[in-house]
Amino acid sequence: MQTKPKVSVVIGTYNRIDFLKPTIETVRIELKNALHEIIIIDGGSTDGTTDWLIAQKDIIAIIQHNRGEWRGKQIERKSWGYFMNLGFRAASAQYICMLSDDCLVIPGAIKNGLSLFDKELKAGKKIGAVAFYWRNWPEQEQYWVGLGWGNRMFVNHGLYSREALQAVNYIDADSYFFYHADGDLCLRLADASYTTIDSPDSYIEHYSDANTEIRASNLERQKKDWSTYQKRWQHLGAPELDWIKKNFTDKYQTAKNYWSKLPTDIPSELACEPRTKTPTLTQRIKARARKF
Repeated sequence: MQTKPKVSVVIGTYNRIDFLKPTIETVRIELKNALHEIIIIDGGSTDGTTDWLIAQKDIIAIIQHNRGEWRGKQIERKSWGYFMNLGFRAASAQYICMLSDDCLVIPGAIKNGLSLFDKELKAGKKIGAVAFYWRNWPEQEQYWVGLGWGNRMFVNHGLYSREALQAVNYIDADSYFFYHADGDLCLRLADASYTTIDSPDSYIEHYSDANTEIRASNLERQKKDWSTYQKRWQHLGAPELDWIKKNFTDKYQTAKNYWSKLPTDIPSELACEPRTKTPTLTQRIKARARKF
């Protein structure tokens, strides 16, 4: 009889094999002795990612083309939420770990998050998500987790309860194309009485230079997504702080070991929209106020 995994790691990717490989390797090392599954949703990469994924016998690969033409028709672009929901719905574990394809798991991050999740649930608390601390490497020294409307925490990288995701019908893939869908998800979890907490011993490195350019079309999407996010949740009020920051020294030097030889620039046609580098909620509210 097959034993179900404890955690399903879900990652979306497109044309970033040089970043995806070390991401997955740190996941493999972290969960070597834990029951887990790795689910990768690929947007139809043309850089060898698809062939590489198919050859990995410990990975569940979902290929959903998101660009180009098929049978004379342009393929309609799907949202970030659409892709992540493919992985979330395919996950079989109690917990789902959401990561980006340009991140590294510092040893202990996922395991410590799982232990905290178990502890809080056993204490009778209704926890829906656990946020990991992360930073943009190499320019950022401190690690942080974000706060959204109403001082409610959201997850950039971290864990979700599969039960909680099912209760709110996963990410809203129709209202948001890319930006703020993660914040919206945690706010909807809160509305369903699920709490998002931080894991003080979970840290992630994010390679900021994997994203070098935001095209004009992406800026328009960002504005539209922000408008949706604001209209839906501004009644909760702006957060007192945008980020909760922590000092931490990675004794394993994870980022240096994996990324020191990577290129500092990725061609714009391969760049993925930097969802984690959009203006903070407070910055957006102040900018809007200046217009009136």
